[in-house]
Amino acid sequence: MSDASEVNRGPVVTPVRVVIALCLVAPFVAMLWVGSYAKTDPAIAGIPFFYWYQMLWVLISTALTMIAYKLWQRDQRGRRGGSK
Repeated sequence: MSDASEVNRGPVVTPVRVVIALCLVAPFVAMLWVGSYAKTDPAIAGIPFFYWYQMLWVLISTALTMIAYKLWQRDQRGRRGGSK
């Protein structure tokens, strides 16, 4: 029933994959929870909190996506057994 090229490479859900998922889900949760940032104070350089909080999440999301990508690459190399 199993294909000869199919190899058991361990569990699908690993701690690394959980971290990857959290890195990718965190920005969505932060942005969808509008009640947490729907206010004007504290303002930074005259920019209301509502706006600078969202712009800060653009940078945080970029960093989290990069971390998730690097972890995914490392996870895939480990499953293949390579050292690229």
